[in-house]
Amino acid sequence: MTDSHQQKMAAKKAVMDAKIAKATEERGILILMKGNGKGKSSSAFGTMARSLGHGKRAAVIQFLKGRTETGEYRFFKEHPMVDWHVMGEGFTWETQNKEQDIATAQKAWETARPYLSNPDYDLVILDEMSYMFKYHYLDVEPVVAALQQRPRLQNVIITGRTMATPLQEIADTISSVQDERHAFRLGVKAQAGIEF
Repeated sequence: MTDSHQQKMAAKKAVMDAKIAKATEERGILILMKGNGKGKSSSAFGTMARSLGHGKRAAVIQFLKGRTETGEYRFFKEHPMVDWHVMGEGFTWETQNKEQDIATAQKAWETARPYLSNPDYDLVILDEMSYMFKYHYLDVEPVVAALQQRPRLQNVIITGRTMATPLQEIADTISSVQDERHAFRLGVKAQAGIEF
């Protein structure tokens, strides 16, 4: 190892150590996973697996995906530390019934709300919730209020392509997953273990 490399790494370590030392606040965070790329929900469930590894309790409420045969559902559904609710009835182009979609969204929100006030849950995932605001199936203000009043140490992840501005204004972490290429557009059929 060269002296130049050691000096660069020592300087970098000093900067990182200073940043770590400044991060002293302990509280739950709101994470938004947005963008048109593949992997937003997968990221949320990966974070949940990490959380479970530390003995933490989690709840998942799926607002659009009405399928119980997904790999993640099959894997986590009987985990003693996970409550999983598949509340959706498919994407809006599948149902083609706005009143039904609104009623389904309201029901999913009523299922989600108690978790956001329960300190026994360390992580709450509101999967595909962002579409509920885009299509005006839910009002964002009551959701923002519930997020701001949730238990101090509770973490929440919301997924979906677009995010309502009020959610972005209160978020701690926002990650954007961008689509540069997708196998589906190349004619590759969706497959178990990758898309679902």
